[in-house]
Amino acid sequence: GEFTTFDFIPGIPAPFNFGLAILMNQKMLTLAEKLQTAPPLLPMLIEGQPFIDAQDELSVTEFMRKYGMPERINDEVFIAMAKALDFIDPDKLSMTVVLTAMNRFLNESNGLQMAFLDGNQPDRLCAPMKQHIESKGGQVITKSPIKEIVTNDDGSVNHLLLRSGEKIEADEYVSAVPVDILKRMVPEKWQPMPFFRQFDELEGIPVINLHMWFDRKLKAVDHLCFSRSPLLSVYADMSVTCKEYYDPDKSMLELVFAPCSPLAGGNVNWISKSDEEIIDATMGELARLFPTEIANDKRWPATAKQGPQGQAKLLKYAVVKVPRSVYAAIPGRNKYRPSQTTPIPNFTLAGDWTSQKFLGSMEGAVLGGKLAAEVVCNRAKGSPDKPIKEIQADVVEAAKHFEPRKPFGVKGQGAIAFGGGGTLTKESETLLREVDPSQFAGAEA
Repeated sequence: GEFTTFDFIPGIPAPFNFGLAILMNQKMLTLAEKLQTAPPLLPMLIEGQPFIDAQDELSVTEFMRKYGMPERINDEVFIAMAKALDFIDPDKLSMTVVLTAMNRFLNESNGLQMAFLDGNQPDRLCAPMKQHIESKGGQVITKSPIKEIVTNDDGSVNHLLLRSGEKIEADEYVSAVPVDILKRMVPEKWQPMPFFRQFDELEGIPVINLHMWFDRKLKAVDHLCFSRSPLLSVYADMSVTCKEYYDPDKSMLELVFAPCSPLAGGNVNWISKSDEEIIDATMGELARLFPTEIANDKRWPATAKQGPQGQAKLLKYAVVKVPRSVYAAIPGRNKYRPSQTTPIPNFTLAGDWTSQKFLGSMEGAVLGGKLAAEVVCNRAKGSPDKPIKEIQADVVEAAKHFEPRKPFGVKGQGAIAFGGGGTLTKESETLLREVDPSQFAGAEA
């Protein structure tokens, strides 16, 4: 394994800093390949967002071939980018996603900067947010799952019915749940509306996160690393990048295992595999990435070919499965992402899957939340609602023939039931097989 970098020289503005960083990297592409890659990206700089949005019908691979980009850029750059941005390979990913990221790199001097929380998310992100809300007189209520969105005769929200039987009444309701969860909650009165039928065109993609503690230090950099491995996407040595996990003697890796399912374009359904099988496959990949460092460990057969030079052994691990994470940004999906404004007068959408310029990501979630807040604030001021995004003709036609049914609702407890990630226990696996059987398609592969 070898680390390669794009080095940005301080003080040089975008997009020149990005162009110079590419030219200075001599390990990934030849000068001729770099020159061949540039012309197809010029319309992105000249036309901006309209050109980016127009490429949504093409996969990354189709865009490359349409514009005559060198095939090797796929192996050297786009595989790592696609897996990092949406956990799928470039032949499945919409080119709009890659261009959105590259547009930030080219137009913002700090567009390529990455940062890590200095500790775990509950303490360093969620707790301060909760404290801020409470300081303004708000409440954060947890462990109170919603059973049903109850509507009035005109379709507006009357109240939220909790599983406990308690009713939550408000002036405005904002949903920030993943699209796969909201699909199960849409009230019967809303279901025939074309706006809500758009949701059928979107679905979350499976991904697996791994946490691995080693008995010694691996070669590492203080940054997020992008991998071209067929199994691993991005990873970081948290003992270097994160204050809470700092350790000068031992490494703690956090990795994204993707694509991990046929739903994500993978060949193997790793969601259905045991934690031990996933870790063994990962150890095999790490042995390839760190050939002189990972030890031949009898617990992990995939390391059997390691020589005596490798000494690092795994102390412990955690496997976090997210059966439905960010929406699958395959070609042609962007036009179905709904606006934050909905046809329901007191119901607003938030979330990274709603319509905004960023992809399914933390940035997209923040921007989606800001846009939702603008909708609510406009209503509070008595201003007209922001317009609802145009709905595609095929969705409008399909909605005419839709037969409403009682919402399925959300079954079970815990993060996985509500679209998050967690360790897959026997109980949660049984429930997942019931409510989302497609997760186990090709499980024998």
